[in-house]
Amino acid sequence: METQLNRGLKRRLMYVENKDGDIDGAGGRIGWVSFSKSGQTVYYRGRVLAKVKGGGVRGNFFDSQTREEYWISGVKTRGSNTHWAEHVSVVIDPDAQDAYDALKSA
Repeated sequence: METQLNRGLKRRLMYVENKDGDIDGAGGRIGWVSFSKSGQTVYYRGRVLAKVKGGGVRGNFFDSQTREEYWISGVKTRGSNTHWAEHVSVVIDPDAQDAYDALKSA
């Protein structure tokens, strides 16, 4: 099923932010995510992130194991990827760097 996040793709470059801590040492990351068939679950760096029903307080997804909230959005070419409510440091995953650079220069 096509949603606003996956736009019908099985894999997409996305901004992922853990609202309850960090993701492998960074507040936010830009990297490749994949989607469940319904588009309601996102898979990122071994995490299973389920869509928050009815909207979350600080995020739009939650980790199915830890219950931490995550903010996931499309990568913005102007560089303002962080959640509007706070600024965090952002790391680009090494396997996503070329795709991110190509997006920024397009």
